Amino acid sequence: MSKFYSLPRLSAAAVAVMAVAGALALAAEPAQARERQATFSGPKGQAATRNVQRAQGDVSSSTVGPRGKTMGREVDRSAEGTTATVTGPNGKTRTRDTDYQGNGDSSTTVTRANGQTVTRATERSPQGGTSTTTGANGQTLTRESTRDGQGNGSTTWTGPNGQTATRDVTRQP
Repeated sequence: MSKFYSLPRLSAAAVAVMAVAGALALAAEPAQARERQATFSGPKGQAATRNVQRAQGDVSSSTVGPRGKTMGREVDRSAEGTTATVTGPNGKTRTRDTDYQGNGDSSTTVTRANGQTVTRATERSPQGGTSTTTGANGQTLTRESTRDGQGNGSTTWTGPNGQTATRDVTRQP
């Protein structure tokens, strides 16, 4: 007997329950915005304060340290991608920008405080995937993975000078 049920085997009541649950999920309101603040005190009277705001998947946080220096993080999420920016106490920023394609593929660019960028392009499929990372110096690292439906597969890493490493995985029944 298969561990998956075919549609004709489901009772009418089960189908009705699933339909109602699906309709409720679609009608649900988006998550409400939340805000919180925490203050941390040290043994010598120094303190740090952290503020966090969340709304619709986006996050904004800031921390004021014991010497008055501020650090922050902003994250903007959407179906098309995510942008996260971190600002250090020296005012320098680092940004990670990820774009999502509908088929599971993605591309990410990290921009460092000095303006250098690192990119990663990822392609996914049921049979495996490929990820290529390009460093600020232009060198690349590629990871290729393959798998079958039984849990077997392999991953090969290819470095900037053509050197490779491979891991094979074979599942035992």
